[in-house]
Amino acid sequence: MAAILIKNGTLIDPSRDLFEKRDLLIVDGKIAAAGTSGAANARVIDATGHYVTPGLIDIHVHFREPGDEEEETIASGAAAAVAGGFTTVCCMPNTKPALDTEASIEFVLEECKRVGLANVYPIGAITKGREGRELAEIGSMRARGAIAFSDDGVGVNDSSVMRKALQYCRMFDSVIMQHCEDHALSGGSMHAGLVSTVLGLGGIPAEAEQLMIARDLLLNRTIGCKYHVQHISTAWSVEIIRRGKKDGLNVTAEVSPHHLLLTDESCRSFDTNYKMNPPLRTAADVKACIEGVIDGTIDILATDHAPHLAEEKELEFPYAPFGINMIECALGLYIKALVEPGHIDWMKLIRMMSTRPAEIVGLDRGTLREGTVADVTIIDPQEQWTVDIEQWRSKSRNTPFDGWRLRGRATHTIVRGDVKYALASK
Repeated sequence: MAAILIKNGTLIDPSRDLFEKRDLLIVDGKIAAAGTSGAANARVIDATGHYVTPGLIDIHVHFREPGDEEEETIASGAAAAVAGGFTTVCCMPNTKPALDTEASIEFVLEECKRVGLANVYPIGAITKGREGRELAEIGSMRARGAIAFSDDGVGVNDSSVMRKALQYCRMFDSVIMQHCEDHALSGGSMHAGLVSTVLGLGGIPAEAEQLMIARDLLLNRTIGCKYHVQHISTAWSVEIIRRGKKDGLNVTAEVSPHHLLLTDESCRSFDTNYKMNPPLRTAADVKACIEGVIDGTIDILATDHAPHLAEEKELEFPYAPFGINMIECALGLYIKALVEPGHIDWMKLIRMMSTRPAEIVGLDRGTLREGTVADVTIIDPQEQWTVDIEQWRSKSRNTPFDGWRLRGRATHTIVRGDVKYALASK
């Protein structure tokens, strides 16, 4: 493996609060030195005017394999990830069949090795078949390499089952990632409010999310399991988590680009690329999510990358599947939502996209310290570009962001010391 010398860039390393112009040397897949002036026979990457950061990490993606390989595979999803600057992703278990056995966990890990692009870590199902009735083999999946546990796509609605899940995951020092949605209140296709009433579409009330978060925090008070709230979307959800953290509860949370940039008003077009779960909420909810990012209530940024076939998204709004594709433009979207308006700075952005996600799921990534695995992303913060879905590496094209003009883009994605993506020169 050839050495790589990244020259003239500005290093951003939240793991040690480093924001400084210096060189970075990679040797044998590891960070060899920071500030070195040269290395014999090293490949040189000129990062003048660029930020050099720990590899970006997305702990919430859907790669659809096994079962729906026509929408996405581990190979196509990993290619899309590195094109977006992500060196590591964690894939959800709502595949067909679900990732609820040792064999399914091993399949994902072996396919990741075969593909050889981004690091792809599997998240095991909490319950067998994600049916919410009986716990899956959490201990054996954890031993095989499951990075966390979730029934994402659905929440665990049975309180007794959820309590047992928290207890088991606490025993194995694992994270539970909960899709917070009370099914008794759900069933619609967009946010329940004025717009859904005007459009005549069934609604998903904010309380469906909020009630499950509150229930789980109560269940977990005496258990202390690592509990992570996925794709938070409402103002009261943010407030409940803020209160939980104030009370010392073991809770973290994520927010996705669409819940920072879009509202339910977009659904007036009946464009199913605006249909996702949790749904787009109100402007007040967007404001609260941004405030949650600013004050640290929301810990990380995660895409909920959810590819679907065009013919599925061409169905009428109530019948089209939930979810949108965005991992290849997520960095630019976060910059647009949070950095450009001055809500957070670049140090915090990289902390929320790399260092903190690694901490939550227990990965030895998210740092540029010497001796660590060389997962590195190089970003041009001034690159202006237009999202073009026809250029995507993902198999699917379902996104509302096609044609958006963004600033900031990954130019190089280095995984384990090997350049897996380099933006073509203009």
